[in-house]
Amino acid sequence: MLLTIDVGNSRIKVAVFEHNKQLDFYVFEIEKALKNFQKIFEKHSNLEKIILSSVGKLDVEVLNFIKKSFNTEIINHDSKFPFTNLYTTPKTLGIDRMVLAAGASLLYPNENKLVIDAGTCITYDFVDDKNNYLGGAISPGIKVRYLSLNNYTANLPLLDKKEVDFFIGDSTENAIHSGIINGVCHEIDGFISQYSLKNQDLTIILTGGDADFLAKRLKSTIFANSNFLLESLNLLSLYIHQK
Repeated sequence: MLLTIDVGNSRIKVAVFEHNKQLDFYVFEIEKALKNFQKIFEKHSNLEKIILSSVGKLDVEVLNFIKKSFNTEIINHDSKFPFTNLYTTPKTLGIDRMVLAAGASLLYPNENKLVIDAGTCITYDFVDDKNNYLGGAISPGIKVRYLSLNNYTANLPLLDKKEVDFFIGDSTENAIHSGIINGVCHEIDGFISQYSLKNQDLTIILTGGDADFLAKRLKSTIFANSNFLLESLNLLSLYIHQK
């Protein structure tokens, strides 16, 4: 059994896999990492290996506990990936984006693919049908947009995201909701349209914490999988260690 760990900016996602079948799933705040990993390791004491990717700051004590408990592989820029990285600054490319590109490359090797990760940031990563990673885009995520309106203005309130079925906001709060939610949807649909114009047979994967929230609002046909990074880690581990 393999344990996959995705350390994000504020939360940690964990999944247990037996080959390509997911057996268990956990999500918790970074601050509660040690206690949660202790419980997970007690429940799954027969783990064979752990594979971990991180864009957040995992406490050294927690990382050492993980590494001492089981054979642990930490993905970095020097790991083996199933694509050719044509990013002009390859060492600055986020590990999470590389793992997502790897998962897309392994699942759809002969297709053009665009992975959209809607989390703290919204990232767009394009891999062509020859498995060349070409790059993409980064923009603020939904929560960051709400926070920025509150932080950089004198009078706009901090709101939580909500369902929006209107374009014209009839109050300040509804205007904020419309601007952010509709704005994000138009942005994503716009990027998809641009990529689709230049790349036939484009496969689009939407993932991240806001994937399910956004999926039903987008005009484009997509594969929505909020835990695609964990699945990609599982696929990447199989790829790295294939004989």
